[in-house]
Amino acid sequence: MKTVLMLGTFDSKGKEFDYLYSELKKRNANIMTMDVGVFDPVSGFEIDISASEVALRGGESLESLREKSDRGHAMHVMSEGARAISRELQKKGEIDAIISMGGGGGTSIAATAMQALPIGFPKVCITTLASGDTSEYVGTKDIVLYPSIVDICGINSFSKIIMSRAAGAVCGMADMEPETDSETGKTIFISMFGNSTECVERCQALLSKDFSTMVFHATGGGGRTMEDLIMEGYCSACLDITTTEWADELCGGILSAGDKRLDAPGKIGIPHVIAPGCLDMVNFGTWDTVPQKYKDSDRKFYEWNPMVTLMRTNASENRELGRILAEKANASKGPVAFVLPLKGLSILDGEGQCFCDFDTDRVLFDSIEENLNKNIPVYKVDANINDEAFAKKAVEVLLGLMK
Repeated sequence: MKTVLMLGTFDSKGKEFDYLYSELKKRNANIMTMDVGVFDPVSGFEIDISASEVALRGGESLESLREKSDRGHAMHVMSEGARAISRELQKKGEIDAIISMGGGGGTSIAATAMQALPIGFPKVCITTLASGDTSEYVGTKDIVLYPSIVDICGINSFSKIIMSRAAGAVCGMADMEPETDSETGKTIFISMFGNSTECVERCQALLSKDFSTMVFHATGGGGRTMEDLIMEGYCSACLDITTTEWADELCGGILSAGDKRLDAPGKIGIPHVIAPGCLDMVNFGTWDTVPQKYKDSDRKFYEWNPMVTLMRTNASENRELGRILAEKANASKGPVAFVLPLKGLSILDGEGQCFCDFDTDRVLFDSIEENLNKNIPVYKVDANINDEAFAKKAVEVLLGLMK
């Protein structure tokens, strides 16, 4: 029998969790319960992990949280406690799935706990927030946000259907054992963008005989996910063809992966090849989303599609991007190298294309070399990033680092 961890604020949503509990029981689940509410529970089922235990794992006593009467602080403490306990239970093999429900506060605590669990572990959250921008709740994990349709306030004809189906979903997920790949040690992660797709496909073909590859779309979320999975040990090397997310981080574009992008390979010491793929462009949405300061300056723009406006990076930005990439490589505990495409960083930076500016690219290359530790190799390829010669060199360098 599979064990489902039911996590929730049993003080404010006790009756609702009573119903969810009964639906899980109908499906013969073994239920473990964790209370993340600050006040006394009003639920009718037995609580296995008390709010006091959760608070202490979060760094503070429940009594102290009650005395302070600071909702935001209490949520932070309970979130951290729930996260630590959930991760521990999963590592010990004591739970097979997790389910929760809530509004803003309950969803925040549940999502924090669920984000600590590995990909593939069943995670379902019934929430009022399952629409709009849910990136903060999902993070880089496979969390299923189940729309509550109505507010989670009492039991009615809609909430009965939603809770019943969600209970069935998490039990079904727990019962289904997916096929897994045990060859993590032979997996290489690659970053890709529309403007570097041809390069990545060539690299995949060259690596396919001896390795499996996983490609991550460098759209902010993709870069963050790749970094997180590297930290969790899912690959043996990283071929970072497309580092464009750093241009968005620097210039305020919409596809930033944050300032930790490029950190993970160096932190755990896996081979890391870095290319300045698509650092010739910053991503904005439609034209009206482009900051006025850029519209008023002498910048090159290109409408990639009706929803995406690209802006060409300039010399000043490339100088700073070069410094950032070099510093990230300098901090690496493992083997790292740069491969630079002298004939363009993307499709649009190719000979005769609208973003073609080899002089500005050279500023980026020079900045990388000026700021880079002298023991880190830099390979220059007289080709566009999407040319066969560049893909061959990138793969050759990576295999060399892996040896």
